[in-house]
Amino acid sequence: MPTKRLVLIGKPGCHLCDDARIAVTHVIAALPPELSVEFTEQSIIDDEELHAKYRDEIPVVLINDRVHTIWRVDPERLRAALQEEIE
Repeated sequence: MPTKRLVLIGKPGCHLCDDARIAVTHVIAALPPELSVEFTEQSIIDDEELHAKYRDEIPVVLINDRVHTIWRVDPERLRAALQEEIE
């Protein structure tokens, strides 16, 4: 199974972003070892395009460049999405 790219878009000082980071890292840590996930974070503070696009929706979780969720991460939904075959 190919590596999935997961991006958490947020900003410093955002409590929902902190909650999302915790949920994402717990889900990734509990995945079977054969599943490969590349996790990165991006701040809307550092990127004008991200700021314009997502400023009212953070945190945003992207999986393979597609929006998976905004505001609150549902760990079970995230786990299921990461375990799906890439289409």
